[in-house]
Amino acid sequence: MPDRMPMSRRAVLTAGALGALGAALPVSAAHADPAPPPAPAAAAGSGAGKPRPNAPKLRFRADGTFKVVQFNDTQDDEQTDRRTVELIEKILDQEKPDFVVINGDVISSGCETRLAVKQAINNVVWPMESRGIPWAVTYGNHDEDSLPGSGVDEAGMLQIYRSYAWNLNADNAAGLTGTSNTLVPVASSTKKNRDAFALWMMDSGRYAPDAINGQDFSGYPTWDWLRMDQVAWYRDQSTSLERRGGRKVPGLMFIHIALWEHRFMWWGGVDTRTEADAARGRARHGIVGERNEDECPGPFNSGMFNAILERGDVKGVFVGHDHVNDYVGDYYGVRLGYAPGTGFGAYGLEGAERNRMRGGRVFELTESGEAVSISTRVVYARDLGIDLTADDQPMEPLPLAPAQQKV
Repeated sequence: MPDRMPMSRRAVLTAGALGALGAALPVSAAHADPAPPPAPAAAAGSGAGKPRPNAPKLRFRADGTFKVVQFNDTQDDEQTDRRTVELIEKILDQEKPDFVVINGDVISSGCETRLAVKQAINNVVWPMESRGIPWAVTYGNHDEDSLPGSGVDEAGMLQIYRSYAWNLNADNAAGLTGTSNTLVPVASSTKKNRDAFALWMMDSGRYAPDAINGQDFSGYPTWDWLRMDQVAWYRDQSTSLERRGGRKVPGLMFIHIALWEHRFMWWGGVDTRTEADAARGRARHGIVGERNEDECPGPFNSGMFNAILERGDVKGVFVGHDHVNDYVGDYYGVRLGYAPGTGFGAYGLEGAERNRMRGGRVFELTESGEAVSISTRVVYARDLGIDLTADDQPMEPLPLAPAQQKV
């Protein structure tokens, strides 16, 4: 089974990419009814932009509530630190979410075979799968770090993810930059055939190319950024949701790499870096939480925040990538925030405090008529009785289910 794509989906910058956005809406859904076993993986290119036909469907509970948990940067090989899995399981059992997103850097380097990649993935998604909780992932800059040894690229990983019954990742949309850009609607608890909320999962890429038009990126950030065709895809799908429902559908967007606006919000400006500037930013935007490292966006501003502001439906953009940040604020009507790193095998704070920030972010949604209110908080490993010792505690891989053995 081939794992490699002929060319990376981000290898070529195409000025004409806006014309390639007629891909079908990659909708997913389901928590109400048990999911049937997944259909066999589709051949590459078939069903592009669509979820599995028998994917679960998401719906607000009868009491009008819906809960999302965001994990970030589980980032390990097949011998995942056991505390990463313990943290995921304890948060799931305490919060009982309706949907979970692992927001990028699900795995890292160290997986030397295809089996090892499957095991590394399985270690951190099986807690959701075994509990019957719908889930999806986004891709981060480290997910392909094992590609040279394992031969498994993002497309190969997507086949693995979509082999799980409770996974809601969309297939790749033809002509659209990134892997598995996904829109998951959440149905209303009171009105039949009405989307009350939208969950957007976008691929923010890996790293900037070596050069563009003969100029390198020395001195600039070298991470990736959302491309203009992805921004346009969001606008098109957002408009389609509004057209179908007769109203804008509120939602949350999850991407791995921060927007430039995350940094602007914290400092209360563009070219400001003093504590007085940060105090202004915190006061103006109601920022709560910690910032222990610089935000690390790519060299270009993608324009996604401007599109979100124009459309007025996405109410928050939440990221990871920078493991020891967990702040959130209101940036001109849109919440911008972080979930801290979940994985104990990835970098954290310095010294004995290495694992103090490990956790997950919880979103509590409440449907009230046409509106949906959103509250959010972070649950930390330190509050769940998990060992925070600054060491490594690798585990043996969890067993693979038959479907994942075959894929």
